Amino acid sequence: MDTISFKTISANKKTVNKNWVIVDADSQNLGRLSSKVAILLRGKHKPNFTPHVDCGDNVIVINSSKINLSGNKWTQKEYIRHTGYPGGQRSLSAIEQFNKNPNSIIEKSVKGMLPKNKLGANLFRNLYVYSDTNHKFEAQKPATVDLNKVN
Repeated sequence: MDTISFKTISANKKTVNKNWVIVDADSQNLGRLSSKVAILLRGKHKPNFTPHVDCGDNVIVINSSKINLSGNKWTQKEYIRHTGYPGGQRSLSAIEQFNKNPNSIIEKSVKGMLPKNKLGANLFRNLYVYSDTNHKFEAQKPATVDLNKVN
């Protein structure tokens, strides 16, 4: 048995193969969609996944205005922020946040599933969310991904 062939391959910035993929959010549940998108952004579906390297794909999410939230989350779920001043805590319900910007619900959900460090910030830059089917990345020839086949 030749043990020299059993070497662990660690990816780096030069050897990573990054693809462009499209995910359709039409009638998808928010949490399930976000976890699958986070896996694609992180690169955990690839055989050469390396935890400290950006080896994920560039993900385009279309039809964010047709996302589903289960149960009473449209009225009960709150998005909380703080202005930085005393007594400056503000909150919006999910329906108010959706009416203000439908893309932000998916962006906030996916960002919460990424690492809380510089790598997570760089991974988040590879996410592009659009409220309809029009996007500006036709030149990259993105492939459509079926979310049921993503681990």
